[in-house]
Amino acid sequence: MDRDSRKGARAEREARRYGPDTIEAGIREWVRDLIESIVEEELEATLGARPSERVGCARQGYRHGHRQRSLTTSLGATTIGMPRARLQQADGSTTEWQSRTVRRYQRRTQRVDEAVLGVYLSGANTRRVKGALAPLLRGGPLSKDAVSRLVGRLAEDFKRWRERDLAKDDVRYVFMDGWYPKVRLGKRRVRVPVLITLGVRRDGKRVVLDMQLAGDESTAAWRGVVEDLVRRHMGRPALAVIDGNPGLAAALREQWPGLPIQRCTTHKLRNLEAKAPAHLREELAEDYRRMIYAKDREAVCAGRAAFRKKWQLRCPSVVESLDEAGDDLFTFTAFPPSQWKALRTTNALERVNQEFRRRTKTQASLPSQDAVLLLLFGLLRSGRITLRRLEGWKDMPAEAAQQDPKARTVNNVYRQRKASNVANQRKAA
Repeated sequence: MDRDSRKGARAEREARRYGPDTIEAGIREWVRDLIESIVEEELEATLGARPSERVGCARQGYRHGHRQRSLTTSLGATTIGMPRARLQQADGSTTEWQSRTVRRYQRRTQRVDEAVLGVYLSGANTRRVKGALAPLLRGGPLSKDAVSRLVGRLAEDFKRWRERDLAKDDVRYVFMDGWYPKVRLGKRRVRVPVLITLGVRRDGKRVVLDMQLAGDESTAAWRGVVEDLVRRHMGRPALAVIDGNPGLAAALREQWPGLPIQRCTTHKLRNLEAKAPAHLREELAEDYRRMIYAKDREAVCAGRAAFRKKWQLRCPSVVESLDEAGDDLFTFTAFPPSQWKALRTTNALERVNQEFRRRTKTQASLPSQDAVLLLLFGLLRSGRITLRRLEGWKDMPAEAAQQDPKARTVNNVYRQRKASNVANQRKAA
């Protein structure tokens, strides 16, 4: 049967399945033709010859007909004509050709599989998955075993991802934070912490390095995360940006003494606002941003002194909270100004968390702890979470090493000014 005859037979079958011709039917026909064309080109490249072309010893094998394959795409189930061929081996034997475009036993495209996994991991059973994705599957087969295989492959891929070697990533900066999604444990809905580590490579690309579930955000839990990164050959970073969790800071400095740590300035502002009366919070936020977003380190230093002086009189608890963060709130000033915007906060991690919340916002909770990690990993693998390069990445340190302790940071400038003021007061006395 030639190609035109096969297309005619398929059109008749689809007319019976989907009803009269529609826009979707035309698009399905176009997609089917495109897939068949890609597979044909792949086979021609493998054989080294087009159908019936005589190329002598350059030919690597011979065609022997077609077989019908059912494939579910994002436009529904369709039937494609898969070419068949035998490839010649060096010992004179032959083997059956296998396409890399449409793999052996593949029944759905990756996009359909990701949709099935997303709905299933969100807590739906197979029957509800088929109901929810009926417009997508459009009669395509989906059994319990097929869903189980998809989940099993995803779990295996996640395990390999979590064990991958990190030496080649050449990580310079790390962003670390905990996120608390709701999960059903028994008959209760509880929040469990997911500890996420985001790295920045030498070329400025952001990449998720690790995701782990923990009982809490204690020093022991974060120590396990840091030790696991070291076991996978991640070198000492030049900077760690964190949300201010004391357990995380302790774990980092246990592993890498003297590691520069930047406290998230956004998290600290929330802490300061919680210490101030409601009618002063807007003014407090304005003064804080004027200090943090000053144009250079000298201006940041002057803003820090002015902020402490003003709010020590108006609300001493605000200054106590600011001093709790200490110099770690201003570590970003030791790095190139072009990177300050990216290094002040853990907002880079919020992009990952935001996409996950968007996918699960209609649910009260997820069905299990494993579903949290698998669903998040599925989003990463599918490319639905895109992370931009770090601003100012071209000014990245040449080596991922500790910053020079003698660098003229805002912390050193602030301490020098404070010492000078104390000395002047003693002289005046």
